[in-house]
Amino acid sequence: MGDDMGNIEARLEKAVAHKIVGEYDDAVVLLKSVLSDAPDNPQAHHQLGLVYGFTGLFDESMEELDVAASLDPTSVPILIDLGMTLSMLGEVERAIPIFERVLEFDPANEKAINNLKFLR
Repeated sequence: MGDDMGNIEARLEKAVAHKIVGEYDDAVVLLKSVLSDAPDNPQAHHQLGLVYGFTGLFDESMEELDVAASLDPTSVPILIDLGMTLSMLGEVERAIPIFERVLEFDPANEKAINNLKFLR
């Protein structure tokens, strides 16, 4: 089991590195491989959601970010990205409570504060 988890972490790191330099196809392949081994890995769902968003697959992006947030409901980075994606897609009614939830965990979070000011 320990080797598997290390392998998953390594693949996640590699996927994020691909994402950062815009190699989205490579990132997707790695993230899907992580999810086939660890379907409940919130980071893999989070990163896959971001990659899908960057490549214009917004329905898929929302789905992955929703799953990530349900798996790790106190993760501020996941919630911020979910809220930002919802805002970008015009889902203001869904975005506002997400940013409010961020402030419960991180009351000084500037992204949440600024987005709420903008959305309200």
